[in-house]
Amino acid sequence: MATYLDFEEPIKELEDQIVKTREIGETTEVDMTESIKELEKKLKAKTKKVFSDLTPWQRVQLSRHPDRPYTMAYIEAVTDGQFQELHGDRNVKDDKAMVGGFGLLDGETVMFIGQQKGVNTKMRQFRNFGMPNPEGYRKALRLMKMAEKFNKPIVTFIDTPGAFPGLEAEERGQGEAIARNIYEMMRLKVPVICIIIGEGASGGALGIGVGDKVVMLENTWYSVISPESCSSILWRSWDFKEKAADALKLTSTDMKKLGIVDDIIKEPSNGAHRDHDETFKTVKKSIAKYLTELKAIKPEDRINNRIDAFSKRGVWK
Repeated sequence: MATYLDFEEPIKELEDQIVKTREIGETTEVDMTESIKELEKKLKAKTKKVFSDLTPWQRVQLSRHPDRPYTMAYIEAVTDGQFQELHGDRNVKDDKAMVGGFGLLDGETVMFIGQQKGVNTKMRQFRNFGMPNPEGYRKALRLMKMAEKFNKPIVTFIDTPGAFPGLEAEERGQGEAIARNIYEMMRLKVPVICIIIGEGASGGALGIGVGDKVVMLENTWYSVISPESCSSILWRSWDFKEKAADALKLTSTDMKKLGIVDDIIKEPSNGAHRDHDETFKTVKKSIAKYLTELKAIKPEDRINNRIDAFSKRGVWK
C-alpha cells in the first residue's frame, strides 16, 4: 500500500476517486470512460502543480519517503541483476550499512558502492538505518582500490542521514576513515561518479562523495547537517526544522546554483517514490553519459580537474 505525505493528500483523493469510478463502472456495467479520463486529466495537472512548487522541507520529506528506492534497488536495476556483492573491510567486519561490488552496465564492468537503508523495521536495524561505521568506509575504500587496480570505473550511491555517531564508531576512528576516503578518492585514476539518491548528510555522505561528477536526483538534499539537527542547535527545538531547511540551501537546485554539484537528474513528474522504473532508466542513462564523457579525459587530467573542483568549493570572491 502506497504511503502519502501530507502535501500529497490532494493527489491521493483524486487517485481514490479514479479507483471508485472504475469500481462503479464494473459493478453497474455503465461506461465510465469519459469520467475516468477527466479525473486522470485532473490528477496529472494536480500532480504537476504539487511537485513544481515544493518547499525545501518537503523535498527533505520526499528524500526520506519509505517508498523511495534505495541503493541495492538502483544497482539491481542498472545492472539488470548482473551484480556480485563483495563483503568486509579485511580488518573488523562487514558493515551492512555500506554495500558494494562489481556489476555490468551495458556490458561494461563497473564498481558500485553505496549506503543501504532497510525496507522494514527489521532490515533498518540490520542496515543500521544507512549509517555506516568506520569499517563501512574502509570497505568502500578497499573496493575503490580494487576497481582502480583493474581499471574499472566507480559509481557511488549516497543515501545516509550521516555516519554512525556511536562511541564504538569513534573508538575505531570514524573521522579518520572518512578523511582517508576523501584523500584517496581525490587521487583515484579511474572515473568516479557520485549520485545522491536520497539523503546526503555531512561527512557520512562525503566519505563516498568525492568524484569527477557529483550529481543529485531532483528531490534529494545535500548538507553539512540535517534540518532537525540544525534546528535543535540553533533553537533548542526541532520545531524550526522547516526554517532550517530553507536557510541551509540544501536542495538540488540550490546545490547546482552554488556549484557544489555538477548536475541534477530529473525525477518522474510524481517523484521517484511513485515511478521506480522510470527513475532507474533515467539514472542508468545518466551514468552511461557521464562515463562516456569521463573516459575521454586522461587519468592525470581527471585527477587534476577533480582536485581543482573540490578546492574551489566554499571559496567566495
